[in-house]
Amino acid sequence: MIEQVKIALVHTGASWVLWILAGLSVLSVTVMLDRLLVFRAQRDNMAALAGELHRLLAIWDVEAARTRLSKSPSAAAAVVLAGLARWQNGTDAAKEAMLAATGLQRARLERRLMFLGTVGNNAPFIGLLGTVIGVVGAFEALGTATTKVAASQLAPERVMSTISEALVATAVGLVVAIPAVAVFNYFQGLLTSTLNDADTLGHVLLSHMGSAAPTCSEPRNPPKEREDTLTHPDLVQESQTN
Repeated sequence: MIEQVKIALVHTGASWVLWILAGLSVLSVTVMLDRLLVFRAQRDNMAALAGELHRLLAIWDVEAARTRLSKSPSAAAAVVLAGLARWQNGTDAAKEAMLAATGLQRARLERRLMFLGTVGNNAPFIGLLGTVIGVVGAFEALGTATTKVAASQLAPERVMSTISEALVATAVGLVVAIPAVAVFNYFQGLLTSTLNDADTLGHVLLSHMGSAAPTCSEPRNPPKEREDTLTHPDLVQESQTN
């Protein structure tokens, strides 16, 4: 069984490993460009957006806040819009809506990133497999030499050339893996920053929500003074008695 596997590896060589690594490299670059466009498209000034949202919600101008958020391309604005849609249902409903929207935005932004992580973790091992196959082929060629003269001529030429070619597979594997890992970590940082922005805007919304938030978009008016002291029946009767 082992001999059959060795013969199969020696005959196939390590060139197919290089083709696999080349294909993974092309796919990795494609994913990198795709995710770069997605993250660039949802950039916005979060400090300015948070300030405007705070100003509008301070006067309970819900429609204006909704309009401002809908103009923002950011994932954070989409999350807060989901909470703002439940404005009339109270704080708990808004929290649940924003949690659900956060999960959807996370899934959208994380799409295909796992591929980069997988390539970064496994490309060196794929390259190492090519190196092992090349080394096995080199020793197989050295072992099949029939005479000492043939073996001495084979060692410095064909064997060393085969081993050097085999090491190329490991080098290519590292070349494919290192950019994939670096870009994967970069996008993970952007994802974390985006979710933190969504959490910040969500707290701005929740800070203005109460159990009796108004249901219209008109600015809130100051509360009217209570007139219980003038309309209570007992006090009216006492006043008439006096």
